[in-house]
Amino acid sequence: MPHTLYMRAALEEAQKAFEKGEVPIGAVLVKEGGIIARAHNLKEERRDPTAHAEILVIQAASRVLNSWRLSGTTLYVTVEPCPMCAGALIQARVGTLVFGARDAKAGVCGSLYNLVQDSRFNHCMQIEEGILKDSCAEIMQRFFKERRK
Repeated sequence: MPHTLYMRAALEEAQKAFEKGEVPIGAVLVKEGGIIARAHNLKEERRDPTAHAEILVIQAASRVLNSWRLSGTTLYVTVEPCPMCAGALIQARVGTLVFGARDAKAGVCGSLYNLVQDSRFNHCMQIEEGILKDSCAEIMQRFFKERRK
């Protein structure tokens, strides 16, 4: 599976967010070897606390597939999802989550908790982490370093 190819596409989305002054997180959703949706954070632009890359890519993919059920898909996201996004992934029935960097402050797919693999929910997904981890962490570090200036 070409994880690095898809994670590079997610990093391209993160760069778009960076250039807009948004927290640089990008996501792509893949089904049957093809990217069906792309998104990046737009919280500031939309003035919407739910406009995270993961939520936006789920919405876009649901329109493409004409279904809220995203079974058989893989989400590539540059940073470990937060509780809101992890919950949305469960609701959307995403099959696999692949992320780059962990989020020690808000990540719930292994860091603080593992929401997406909690068997008490009606859906669990596979997780792969650390794909292009350094690049995914670097863009975040650069963004916040520039913000502090």
